[in-house]
Amino acid sequence: MEIIYEDNHIIVVNKAPGEIVQGDKTGDTPLSEMVKEYLKRKYNKPGNVFCGVVHRIDRPVGGLVVFAKTSKALTRLNEMLRKGELHKTYWALVEGHPAEKSATLTDYLLSDGRINKTFITGKDNREGKRCVLEYDTIRKGERYTLLEINLLTGRKHQIRCQLANQGHPIKGDLKYGAKRSNPDGGISLLARRIAFIHPVSKKELVLEAPVTEEMKKILDS
Repeated sequence: MEIIYEDNHIIVVNKAPGEIVQGDKTGDTPLSEMVKEYLKRKYNKPGNVFCGVVHRIDRPVGGLVVFAKTSKALTRLNEMLRKGELHKTYWALVEGHPAEKSATLTDYLLSDGRINKTFITGKDNREGKRCVLEYDTIRKGERYTLLEINLLTGRKHQIRCQLANQGHPIKGDLKYGAKRSNPDGGISLLARRIAFIHPVSKKELVLEAPVTEEMKKILDS
């Protein structure tokens, strides 16, 4: 488990693709439990330790996840998340080359929990939820393009679905139309950066996850 930042109130971890943030029906050990075990060992706590999940990222996605070490921090971070005050930036390696170097994508999404997939729907669909993201091209490779993405809304599978709808699915994302899987079973989407005001100290925090090897290759090409 790679820890990016830790203080008395929060801990930020670089999640590996394939790990789950919270427990689910698979029964696999979630990252939240790994963090609890780490805290128990580090601080030699015999009983239960507090570890609040502030937000989640999809299982096949890697990158930054914030956990709260105190209930006060969790309450404040949850409120900040609700207000859109946790600013998350993603890097995505997508198939092909988008026609526009930079763009704002606005769609309406409909999520089907039975198959754990999200679809683009019409603006007039009452169940559709409006979603917006901005992307900017970092670098083009021979077959793939590295994009930086700012989410203006936070819908389920939003980045994956919106980019696939543009004809540029994320590398390795078979669920949304990628040509082939990645060797590690993950997808080439990284929760790269998170910026927010610390819930207790009130200082600005800007944290970054390390760039993946395949993204480095694009940057170095």
